[in-house]
Amino acid sequence: MYKNRWNLDSLFENGSYSISFANYLDEIEKNIEQVKELLSNWPSSFTEERHPLFITTIESTSKIAVKVEQAHSFVGCLQAQDTTDYQANLLKSKVTTLDSSFAKVVLKLENLFSFIDEDEWQKLLKMPELCELSFILNEMRDSAKEKLTVDKEQLIQELSVNGYVGWEQLYDLLVAAVQIPYHDGSEVHMLSVGQAATKMSDANRVIRRHVFENWEQAWEKQKEMFAETLNRIAGFRLSVYKERGWENPLKEPLALNRMKQETLDVMWQVIAENKQPLVKYLKQKAKVLGLNKLSWYDLEAPLGQADSVMTYDEGAQFIIKHVDQFGPRLTQFTKDAFENQWIEAEDRSNKAPGGFCTGFPESQESRIFMTYSGTASNVSTLAHELGHAFHTDVMKDVHPLNSDYAMNVAETASTFAEMIVGDAALKQAENETERLALLDDKLQRSVAMLMNIHARYIFETSFYEERKQGYVSSEKLSQLMVAAQKEAYGDSLDEYHASFWASKLHFYITDVPFYNFPYTFGFLFSLGIYAHAIYEGSSFEEKYIALLKDTGSMTVEDLAKKHLAVDLTKPDFWEKAVKMATEDVEEFIKLTKDKG
Repeated sequence: MYKNRWNLDSLFENGSYSISFANYLDEIEKNIEQVKELLSNWPSSFTEERHPLFITTIESTSKIAVKVEQAHSFVGCLQAQDTTDYQANLLKSKVTTLDSSFAKVVLKLENLFSFIDEDEWQKLLKMPELCELSFILNEMRDSAKEKLTVDKEQLIQELSVNGYVGWEQLYDLLVAAVQIPYHDGSEVHMLSVGQAATKMSDANRVIRRHVFENWEQAWEKQKEMFAETLNRIAGFRLSVYKERGWENPLKEPLALNRMKQETLDVMWQVIAENKQPLVKYLKQKAKVLGLNKLSWYDLEAPLGQADSVMTYDEGAQFIIKHVDQFGPRLTQFTKDAFENQWIEAEDRSNKAPGGFCTGFPESQESRIFMTYSGTASNVSTLAHELGHAFHTDVMKDVHPLNSDYAMNVAETASTFAEMIVGDAALKQAENETERLALLDDKLQRSVAMLMNIHARYIFETSFYEERKQGYVSSEKLSQLMVAAQKEAYGDSLDEYHASFWASKLHFYITDVPFYNFPYTFGFLFSLGIYAHAIYEGSSFEEKYIALLKDTGSMTVEDLAKKHLAVDLTKPDFWEKAVKMATEDVEEFIKLTKDKG
């Protein structure tokens, strides 16, 4: 039997009161000061005798980056497992301060890179110790040229701790206090946001509607606080962009994802032009459920074996069984993750909503967070997060500076793992009822990636244009949200989720702006990879690992060209991927033609 609670003590004992973690933070602070000292003695030129200093600085900076990520991950896990752990919130503030201090060091280093003579720079990059880091070092050097003076950029980092990032932390506190009343027929229970979210996929529509209505009311009560928080985060971001001379709010997220605007535009264009099959699926699902149109709370309504659930142990065995058909390394890793208690899946109060995977690079481990209630969607989520963890695992042999892969390619690995499990389950369905349930779950994911995420992107794009003109009211935010959902879903729903802008954590994340399109990119990109895996079988695993290892050291366009021989700036790849994402609609309609 696998335990459904993770083990954090193997990383730092005694949780938020860990003495070893407190000492670890002190060590990070000392290391940052040491690098500051190195930079204060930075030479005006880099002749050959100064090369060792350059290498030492790079390696020291790399080690701090690993430690800061380790610290962030630990605190994030503490906060997620218990939203009432206020000591963890204090630790979060300290880690954020350290992160800001380290970011200022990196800014200084990038700036110093930009002043190195071009000939000297090329000589440095050709050194055996640095040649593998040429992409990252060039990226850092070019980044300095896009920003303000180092003093101004460091000031921005300093102010962000109590400003920009402070608003994000306020959002976390607000969400922790949100409770959704749920009447089970005999008494009223106050559910956390995470617990209430699982009710949205209940087989009983009365329950789904009841929870959704109370959900909307709960966020509505605090809408002014959420509107204030979102406006301040966006306002801070736009002020910084204006000072840097950046007119396009997508400039930063595109750079972070190592992706061209051209690629993003053609991806959304292809999606917008090819949604009809998904609209058809939604209409058919409504018919099966005896409805004229689906409402927002019907999107995840289960079909087929709606009442059957898998225990956590059964879900684990199910995933292990199916990834085994792909390759031995992924299979062994998956077993280890369950056996070593890397996964927090217990359904209990005071947990944060949603799911995530976070890496501990110094320990070379990961931790996965979710709330598991036994649905097919839960199993898919678990496979998804294990995909993230596997991606992190294969990067162990890569230099730390080359292991910092972007969110869009991170979502590729997770979605790929999800597909392996989902498709294998479909092929082995024992009867038509089971097949329908699995097919519906698979199409729900396509709707989420091509419609839900599209709505988030449309909303944020519209919101930032409005925010440039001034404060955006809570009423206007709700209007923008509903308009975005109607456009993204082809106006195929009866009721929409007006408060989605308040309840979705992703809009409030400060370190990754536009925390939306990378999901869709990763989903469709992984379909292209999956097509290769199906064709080549288990022999593809080594090629897949090679692709993952390159994700931190090249643009996505170059990654696709090298490993898949495709051009992401052209519609061809995206058209094939969208077709794969919607190809199950006709079978779904065939299986349900006599239902409803």
